[in-house]
Amino acid sequence: MHDLHDLDRFEDALIERFKEHPVLANVTGLPDEDFAELLLQRRFVSLAFTPSYDLAIDLLSDEAGLRIARVILREEYPDGSGRTPSHREDMTQDMSRLGISRSALVASRPTAETRQAIEDTLELIAGAGGHANADLRLLTVLRFWGEVLVSVEYGRLWERMAPLLTDEGRNRSRFYYPHHVHDAKTHSLATLSLLSGSHSDRLATRVTELLAQEESTDCFRELEERALQLKTRFYDQFLPAVDRVAV
Repeated sequence: MHDLHDLDRFEDALIERFKEHPVLANVTGLPDEDFAELLLQRRFVSLAFTPSYDLAIDLLSDEAGLRIARVILREEYPDGSGRTPSHREDMTQDMSRLGISRSALVASRPTAETRQAIEDTLELIAGAGGHANADLRLLTVLRFWGEVLVSVEYGRLWERMAPLLTDEGRNRSRFYYPHHVHDAKTHSLATLSLLSGSHSDRLATRVTELLAQEESTDCFRELEERALQLKTRFYDQFLPAVDRVAV
């Protein structure tokens, strides 16, 4: 049986490294135009969330993992009648309240770094599907890249957004804050239960079950490291904005 407490310490150390990325750690001080550009570029990564999940679902064979992934994906498009906005529409609504205009959305294009982050994500998922333990690998990527680290990102971004998206004590965020909450790692890998409700924790219940069938935790550690590197490289493109603040 693997030491899940040890894996938790490993994972939590990665999370702390991500939190302390200079761009995320200094997000409250970024000039408005740089913060707007960050959100516009991050939007393209968010638009790639659903095809990334779809790709993983195509490659999964574990029925329990498939069900969890399908439910999470379907939550992105609530209400089959078409009367409820998708999560992507909620994101652009939040961006509008933050002062990003429709014309800015129209004019925005993904940078080379953003395109590379998306391409590398799809490659990470496709590569994970080529192994004998593909189910463990795919669910590990979905959980850490698509849920745990997303919650960390949005938690940091919320530090900058909160004054603009909170009115008379009411939180008016429809995308960033809700995703910070429902994507989060709220329980350790060692203390998960069927009552653990966040996206990260739902996926973790199956990840830990599949890990118990493995002789080693090396692939889990490797994929979480690679997911962190993907996220880090995306934010590296905004390091010049931090340097401008320092000057």
